[in-house]
Order: sequence, then structure tokens, then C-alpha cells
Amino acid sequence: MSAAPPGLAPDQPSSGIARPSLPQLLTLFSPAFPIGGFAWSHGLESAVAEGIVTDGDGVAAWVGLLLDRGSGWNDLVLMAEAFHAAAAGDRERFVSVAELGVALAGSAERRAETLALGAAFTEASAHWAGEGSGPGIEASASGLAAVTAPCGGLPYPVAAGRLAAMAGLPLDDTLVAYAHGFAAPLVSAAVRLVPLPQSIAVRVLHGLEPAIGDAANRAASATLDDLGSSALGSDIAAMRHETLHTRLFRS
Repeated sequence: MSAAPPGLAPDQPSSGIARPSLPQLLTLFSPAFPIGGFAWSHGLESAVAEGIVTDGDGVAAWVGLLLDRGSGWNDLVLMAEAFHAAAAGDRERFVSVAELGVALAGSAERRAETLALGAAFTEASAHWAGEGSGPGIEASASGLAAVTAPCGGLPYPVAAGRLAAMAGLPLDDTLVAYAHGFAAPLVSAAVRLVPLPQSIAVRVLHGLEPAIGDAANRAASATLDDLGSSALGSDIAAMRHETLHTRLFRS
């Protein structure tokens, strides 16, 4: 019997890609995906400017809190709800979650951020739309593709949830990818703002992995009743950014 590949037990068979959706998710939520996420700091810029966040530990605590019980957590819940609405072909439910996503933006800049990212994601991900075969997708894809919130666009997590359903991507994995895609740009922004050495930024991202996984796991079974934020410092920082004298980022 030939030796097992490194990392596999002798009786554990080697296989191809275990999750066919993984390459798609790596592309859709990569920092290189053209949605312009690099232009937004989500209020982190004002937190750095005011001396609230000053080092790698501060960045890790800031982003971890957003994922646990802040805007990152709410994004994941909204994404899951949008996914279920799109998969069921429920237009009314989908419009409701889109409206709610805009209403939960606590400042003008955060509203602009989620709508701009949502519009860019919708356009850039058009190649993946309609690839899935989930329940109700074929009948509803064309109708849902045209749905926009009354404010004039779809919030980013709602656009992401709809795309995942239309492309037949698994919700659990999509939530992990989205959570990582939420955290990584903020750490990248901190590299420029604090500034942080790349070695510290990598350490921060590594340390955030449990928070990313935990938030995604909780969101997979969450409902809109689980929405809520206690990250008031982040919300205030996002508002204060609107009048920051010198700015590198749009939020």
C-alpha cells in the first residue's frame, strides 16, 4: 500500500475539491473583487484619528466587536435573510430585508457605503447569477434581479445573500466568506491608518479567525429577531467621520 499524502491518515482517502463552491467564494469575497471596498473604513479612520484605536490589539478588538455584536453581525443576519428570501422566490420578504438593511445604517456615510458596495457587487457578480438550481431560483431569478429597495439600491449584505441563493452557493460557507470579507478590508485600512506593519496585520487577521467562524455559525441559524448592535463606539465614530478634517477614506 502506498503512503498517504502528507496530512492524511493512512485510511483517509485523498480527494479532489471537497467543496465545489470554494473557488467561487474565494473570488466573490476576495479583496481584489472590484467593489471598491478599499475606499471605506467603516468609521475606523475617525477612531484612529481620535486615538481610540492605536495598535494591532486595538484593531483586533474593534473588528472582533463588530463581528460579535455590531454592524458585521447585523450584516451576516441580513445576508442570511436575503438568501432565504431569494431561495424561496419571496419578493415581498426580499424587499423588506433590503429596506431594513438601509434603515439599520446608522449614519449617512454607512448608508452610502452599503449601497455603493451593494451596487458594485451586483454588477461585478453578474457572471454568477442564475447558476444555481435551488428551490424557486429559476422562477424567481429574473424578477429578483430587478428588485431594488425604494432608496435606490440594495445594501451589500442583501445583494450578497441574493447572489448566493441564485448561484446555488451554500449559506454556511458564504457567511464565512462574507465575514472574512468584512474583516480583512478593515485590517487593511488599519495598515494605512495606524499604521500597522504587515506582520502585525497578519497576526490580527489570524487572531480574528475564531470570531469570523463563530459569527458565521451563529448567523446561519439566526433570524431577524437576532438583529441588534451594542457597538456604540463604532456607530459614533462613523458619524464623526463625516466632519473629520483630513480623510483618506469615504467612511
